[in-house]
Amino acid sequence: MNRIKYQNLEVIMFLVFNKEKIQTYIVSVLTVAVLITIANVRKVETVQTSSQEKELPIYNVQTDEKKVAFTMNCAWNADDIDKILETLQKNNVKITFFLVGEWVDKYPEAVKKIYEAGHEIGSHSNTHPHVNNLTAEKNLEEIKLSVDKIEKITGYKTNLYRAPYGEYNNTVIKTAQQNGFYPIQWNLDTLDYQGLTGEKMWNRLKNKLDGGAIILSHNGTKHTADSLDMLIKNIKASGFQVTTISEIIYKDNYSINNNGTQIRNQK
Repeated sequence: MNRIKYQNLEVIMFLVFNKEKIQTYIVSVLTVAVLITIANVRKVETVQTSSQEKELPIYNVQTDEKKVAFTMNCAWNADDIDKILETLQKNNVKITFFLVGEWVDKYPEAVKKIYEAGHEIGSHSNTHPHVNNLTAEKNLEEIKLSVDKIEKITGYKTNLYRAPYGEYNNTVIKTAQQNGFYPIQWNLDTLDYQGLTGEKMWNRLKNKLDGGAIILSHNGTKHTADSLDMLIKNIKASGFQVTTISEIIYKDNYSINNNGTQIRNQK
């Protein structure tokens, strides 16, 4: 009994003389526990945020048809437009041109020629800004100004929009969609703006062609106009029809998967 009392006394004395150390230890343990809890909560929040739906434009279309949409952005000059239109006519194909509003202001005759040749026209913004930095209101202004300029010259009101620099965020995509525009990206890039030769452009395309692909090109580059005939002929020889965006995309009853592929919903 005395031994037990002695041991209890030792414990009490230990607690008394080490009170501050024990308190510090307890506080440290609790602090670590709190930090771990916060970290786990943040981790969960991060996972939940990253798993939230990110709005995507249409990169390509899921289809059994062997059609590819050839698109051309116009933002620089119009020196090669006549040659491009001549090549397209010779190959009996129609493509989609995405025009910047300021380009429309500078080259209204080129816009007329594109439209009168039967090609499709979409908006590529008004001033070609970095749209991710803009509010929804400014994004809509960029789209509508360019659309109005195109309509004033052609009488045609487009519902296609391609954001500059391939930039987009949820604001950019939702603004376009909620105002009746289809946001269009691409899944095949010629990289013609980097000065690639026609052969190098074709090497980038030939093994990736698939039904529903959307090809990006630009006018006003070093080799695009001279290489266009070869590119179109090679695409056709690979068994694909060259056409416009509106010929391949679904206008309703569709969804877009995590890769940006537009898919027809099952009825």
